[in-house]
Amino acid sequence: MEYRAPIADILLSLNHAGQMQAGIDQGIYADLADGFAQVILQEAGKFSESVLDPINHSGDRQGARLNGHEVTTADGWRPAYEKWVEGGWNGLSAPEAFGGQDLPRLLNSACLEMWSAANMAFTLCPVLGIGAIEALAAHGTPEIQQLYLPKLVSGEWTGTMNLTEPQAGSDLSQLRTRAVRAGDGTYKITGQKIYITYGEHDMTSNIVHLVLARLPDAPAGTRGISLFVVPKFLVNADGSTGARNDLYCAGIEHKMGIHASPTCTMIFGDKGGAVGYLIGEENRGLACMFTMMNNARLATALQGVGMADRATQHAVQYALGRKQGKAAGSQGSGPDPIIEHPDVRRNLLTMRTYTQAARAICYATAAAIDRAHRETDATARQQASERAALLTPLAKAFSSDIGNEVTSIGVQVHGGMGYMEETGAAQFMRDVRIVAIYEGTNGIQAIDLVQRKLGLGNGAAVAREIADMRASLQELRASNDASFGRTAVRLGEAVDAFERASHWLSAQLAASPATALAGATPYLRLFGLARGGVFLAAQALAAQTGALTDAGKDASKYVQDARFFAENLVIAASGLELSIVEGGAFAADSSSNLVN
Repeated sequence: MEYRAPIADILLSLNHAGQMQAGIDQGIYADLADGFAQVILQEAGKFSESVLDPINHSGDRQGARLNGHEVTTADGWRPAYEKWVEGGWNGLSAPEAFGGQDLPRLLNSACLEMWSAANMAFTLCPVLGIGAIEALAAHGTPEIQQLYLPKLVSGEWTGTMNLTEPQAGSDLSQLRTRAVRAGDGTYKITGQKIYITYGEHDMTSNIVHLVLARLPDAPAGTRGISLFVVPKFLVNADGSTGARNDLYCAGIEHKMGIHASPTCTMIFGDKGGAVGYLIGEENRGLACMFTMMNNARLATALQGVGMADRATQHAVQYALGRKQGKAAGSQGSGPDPIIEHPDVRRNLLTMRTYTQAARAICYATAAAIDRAHRETDATARQQASERAALLTPLAKAFSSDIGNEVTSIGVQVHGGMGYMEETGAAQFMRDVRIVAIYEGTNGIQAIDLVQRKLGLGNGAAVAREIADMRASLQELRASNDASFGRTAVRLGEAVDAFERASHWLSAQLAASPATALAGATPYLRLFGLARGGVFLAAQALAAQTGALTDAGKDASKYVQDARFFAENLVIAASGLELSIVEGGAFAADSSSNLVN
């Protein structure tokens, strides 16, 4: 089934959860006024449908190929990338000073969702480049920026992120890649990096690697890590490419999914050391790299949303055409489409509403990042920055979990045909599985949420989020709209559970950190259900009342979805609270109990 960009659903979520129209009215999103955002979305949707989607399945079958140290991408990849560059998509949110359009992260996020849905394996390449652009724009010297950013922004060159090593997965304190001062302002980089997305490919003339490495006199642990630009080809003073640097791809991984995305093992310095250029300060590289990683975490969340939406579209179309058995109350003479069976409809509604909830959380996160830079009032900027920090681990983990769950349900809706590669449902499930793992596993995101983000502003960031949810629910109650059923009641119970769990965890962090962290993952899920559910209800009410006129014709659908989510999925909140508060005692037990 062909992918169709869900422009109407995206616009509703942009305008409500992402506050796009409010930002236009306030002047924060003045660059999106007069229908400009809709035009960009429509064009991004067309690119997704006409360029990326047609090569998705064939790219999965063919995959990327390694010949010596050179990687050949799947058929159609290079022409598609040329069209990507011609369309200017690489610079959508990049700095204007280096050839970008400097458009809001919110708009770029909506486009990224569609590109990922159409072809996740392709989209991973420019996603890493966009992150490299942000890191260099924030921390690079003027000389580095002038040499690298124009061609990264245009897409003429691509970028990568080199963190992981065989002995150091999520624990970056164990990095062994070394950087030695060369005496001329450059550094010699030696070491091995693994799992490097598009570390080698044939789509551009140069690849700009951002590499974490350790100086000989660096402090131990993460405080002794520095960040370097290490290009595949050295760059001359006039911006032209020169000699090949001392680095190469030693292999590509044979993965469960995203077969057309080359995941490379990179070797640096076999012939004396690859030439690298310091980004930021020595031994402060992790802070610089986190600029890129936070970009990647939101991008990963949007990959989860995009793949969930793609799987939902696919499952709905299959359920409309596949006839099996007699539906309850059917008066027809033959078998009915499986979409008429209540259990199948439940599955499809679960898929659709989880996707919409995750989308809303992602767009709210993107909007907070924008406002942290665009608000003119210092207090508003600070609060937006804290909200972005709070929502980023939620968006990454909740949305990637939803991507995995929804694509799995999609296979189930297809039945035995879902297990066969011909239908495409299995590819969605295989491709999206990685998003809960890379850019910080979801367990790490949950730990970050509890250990670092729960206490932001002495708890003020979480308190503001709770207050915002309660204000939305008050508007829903005041509407007296019977079509919402018990939506407000169920969501109110979830927000109450989230608030109680937040207070309990805050106290436990001081008294028993292990017990608190044992509840981190259910806490993140509870937050996602409450926050996502309130977003769905609030945007459905806005559509119902005509406050968001572009969605008015589909208001009943959004109301139905909000009600289903609240009355069928959000009710897990009470059990999650119990898991958080009462289920952490096992954390004090010896790990030996698991291996005996």
